[in-house]
Amino acid sequence: MMDNLLPEVAAARKSEYGIDPIFLNRWSTRAFSSKAVKDEDLYGVLEAAHWAPSGSNEQPWRFIIAKTPEQRETFLQFISPFNQEWCKEAPVLLLLLSRKVNEAGKASPSHALDAGTAWGYLALEATRRGLSTHAMGGFDRAAAQSALQVPEEYEPQIVIALGYRGDENQLSERNRSREIPNTRKPLSEIVFEGRFPQP
Repeated sequence: MMDNLLPEVAAARKSEYGIDPIFLNRWSTRAFSSKAVKDEDLYGVLEAAHWAPSGSNEQPWRFIIAKTPEQRETFLQFISPFNQEWCKEAPVLLLLLSRKVNEAGKASPSHALDAGTAWGYLALEATRRGLSTHAMGGFDRAAAQSALQVPEEYEPQIVIALGYRGDENQLSERNRSREIPNTRKPLSEIVFEGRFPQP
């Protein structure tokens, strides 16, 4: 199954155990093509996201889509300049929100985790469809909330750039040097049996 790795992934990533290639093929490009994403694909990745598991099946995630020039311009006003530099080419931007209270009106302890799981499902389905994604934490949350009229009970989590991979030569030099799939820490550094390791 590892024969199905993308060329740039095969050169940079190797799993310690056998897993489906989609987990390695998903990586966060900064070089996006301006080619439009069909609604069938856009809503297909959102369909995948909405099947993510959540605490008590509350499904606290919400997505606001920006795909017209006017909508995307509104998003760019609250995205940090460093991220604007490359994400302005992406044909679709999405803001992922999570509802901080549950249906009973009490604080939800897992809303952010649940929204993150939905993001993961979205990213994998996008990869399966030949699309690229990049999640950004670098944006002004208060400005996003105001610009998009988001109620106070929802917390902005990330902005997601979605589209087709573009030419890395369009990137600034600093971003071009980062346009490779990154690696991961070995499992031995993040997985512990029985208890947290002591110094």
